[in-house]
Formats: sequence, C-alpha cells, structure tokens
Amino acid sequence: MRTTLSDLLASKHVLLADGATGTNYFKAGLSSGEPPEFWNIDRPADVTGLHQQFVDAGADIILTNTFGCNPHRLKLHGAQDRAYELAKRAAELARSVADKATRPVVVAGSVGPTGELFEPLGTLTKEAAIASFTAQLKGLRDGGADVAWIETMSAPEEANAAAEAAIAVGMPYVLTYSFDTAGRTMMGLMPGAAAASLSGLAVAPLAIGANCGVGAPDILVSLTEMHGSPFPLVTKGNCGVPHFEGTEAVYSGTPQLMANYARLAIDGGARIVGGCCGTTPEHLAAMRVSIDEHERGERPTLDAIVTRIGPLMNSAPVINPARPARGSRR
Repeated sequence: MRTTLSDLLASKHVLLADGATGTNYFKAGLSSGEPPEFWNIDRPADVTGLHQQFVDAGADIILTNTFGCNPHRLKLHGAQDRAYELAKRAAELARSVADKATRPVVVAGSVGPTGELFEPLGTLTKEAAIASFTAQLKGLRDGGADVAWIETMSAPEEANAAAEAAIAVGMPYVLTYSFDTAGRTMMGLMPGAAAASLSGLAVAPLAIGANCGVGAPDILVSLTEMHGSPFPLVTKGNCGVPHFEGTEAVYSGTPQLMANYARLAIDGGARIVGGCCGTTPEHLAAMRVSIDEHERGERPTLDAIVTRIGPLMNSAPVINPARPARGSRR
C-alpha cells in the first residue's frame, strides 16, 4: 500500500522507523569489511527478509540497504561505478516488501556520508559530493524509494550537498545528524543548530533529527535540544551501547529499554522514532507497543532520562536536572 511520508506525518501522531541494518546482517553472516550493499544483488532474500521482519514488528518506515552506496564509499571495494545499480536494486527490494503490507509503509532511501572530508580539511569538493550523492539518489528514485533519508551526517556542508542532490532528482528528504562527540557532531555542530544548517536550500526537509551516535540517553538529550525546530523531529537511537563478547559486538539495550526510550522520545517531541545500531525486530516490536499506548507527556528532564534508561555516555552536560535538557551540552 503506497503512501508518502508527508501523508503519514499528516495522518499519524508518531511514526515508527525501522531498526538496524548492518548489525542484523552481521548476525546473518555478513563478514567484517564486506559491503552490505552487495547483498542487494548477492543475497536479496536476506535483504527482503529483514525488511519484512521490521514491517511485521510494526515499522511505518523501512530504510533501504544503501547507507554506503555512494561512489566514494564503494570505491574502497572497486565498485564505484555500481552506485546506481546497487541503489536501484535496494529500493526495488524494499518496495516489494512495502507494497505487500496491509497498511501504508514508506520506503526511505538511506544515504550515508561519503567518508571524505570537505575542503580545506580534506579534498572533497561540493561539486564532487553532489555528483556522488546524485548517482545513488537516482538509483533510489528509479527503484521506487519514496523519500531520501540522509543520515549519520557530521558536516553541514556534506548534509547540504546530499540535500541538494535529493532536490535535484526530485525527491523529498529527511536529514539526521550524529551528535556523537560530547554532544556535538564530529565537525562541531550542536543539535540546536541543525535546522539552521539547512537554511537557504530551495526545498525544506520533511523532518530533521538525530541518529546513531552513542547510547539512547544521549540521543534523547540531543532531541530535547532541538525543541522548537520548525520541522518534525526524528530520533533513531542505538540500542544501548556495544561491548565485545569475543570478537562480536553486542549491544546492551533490552526491548524494555527501547520501549522506555520510545516513550521518552515521544515526550521529547519526536514525530518519528526508530532504532539504529543493535536494534532488532524484537526491540522494534516493543517500541511499537510503547508508541501505540503512550500519550505524550512533559518534555523529559535530564534526571528523568538518566533515571529511566541510564547514564550518558558522552560528556555530562552542565544542566539543572530539575529543568528540561535543552541547550545543555557544551
């Protein structure tokens, strides 16, 4: 049942985005260093199988298996000329699952960073970044993705380049940054400046927010710092924090923790809630129940966040714990 993200945002209070791709693929046999995007061709049943599990768990939005599907990332595997092919196939696989669903499900084309630094810190130019994202986004569009999901961004310059590419190919877009460095992105952007980082673009985003980073408590603080954004807010947090058991990275978050995270995210103003690294279909099903049963309450304080789901992993913000955790991390 095809729909648009705009329609879902207009018709539903809070939407559930899906969980992790890479960490679930590792459980299914993905090798370290192997690009997940190759599975769109080599193991399509595993790709559609994970999409289906997330839809069965209640996801309203599923992300394509294309996080690293831009030429700059793919060149590490000698596949820089396959960005369009792999992205198109990924969108087709997700589309096939969404179209069979008995309720509206949005296919979001995942667009991650290039892995390069912009000039003058690096060699990446705006023109090269736009060209790289355009190759990927054309494949996502032609394969049937409904919206570009630009995620895990750090540099506003790169985020804007991806947004410009989405606009140029005629796709609406969502943008999420990763505030993983003492409450900022790696390039120093604060959560409260996320909306302003997109000013001047010809088309505004459908939503902005935060994803990945560190643990669930930290991303909730980032969310509260975006309070007052002119755009709907997204939070797609990691399932706890990872630790190693042998050579395997295991995430600490339980379904109950992620259910509590979803409730706090709703209270923090999120319109789209999902999971990132470590989030399984089981976690997502618990989040679905929380979203359906929870009525939005007061914006959570830092004290409430820490009490209910644990301590921050980043530098502790300077904040009065009795007040909302907005504008708090430095």
